[in-house]
Amino acid sequence: MADQEDREQVYKDFGEAVNMTPAAIEQFLDTEESKRVGWKREDGNDAGESVGHASGRRIVDIKRKKKADLSDDDYAHMKKVTGYVHRHLAQGGPAKDKEHSDWRYSLMNWGHDPLKA
Repeated sequence: MADQEDREQVYKDFGEAVNMTPAAIEQFLDTEESKRVGWKREDGNDAGESVGHASGRRIVDIKRKKKADLSDDDYAHMKKVTGYVHRHLAQGGPAKDKEHSDWRYSLMNWGHDPLKA
C-alpha cells in the first residue's frame, strides 16, 4: 500500500462491497451452493476449492481483525475483493431467479449478497 490515505480508501470500499457479516459468510461457505460455484484452482474441472470460496474464508479473517492489525497483504486482498464485487455487480446477473443463481452464490463467496438492501 502506498500510504495511509490509500489504506483508508481501500478500507472504506471494502466495507461497502462486503455487506455480509463474518457469521453469515461462514454459514454460506458451508453450503453446497457455495462449494459448487466458481473457478477451481487446480485444473478447472471442479476439483478442489474455488478461488471465491478461499477468498470468503480470508474475508472472514480480515473482518474479524482490528483495523490496526491489518497487513499489507490484507489490504491487497481487500482491494481484490472490492474489484471482484464491482465487476460482477456490473454484469447484472440473470434476468430471472437471481435469488437462486450461480451469479449470486459466487458474489456471496466474496462476501456480497446482491439481494441485501
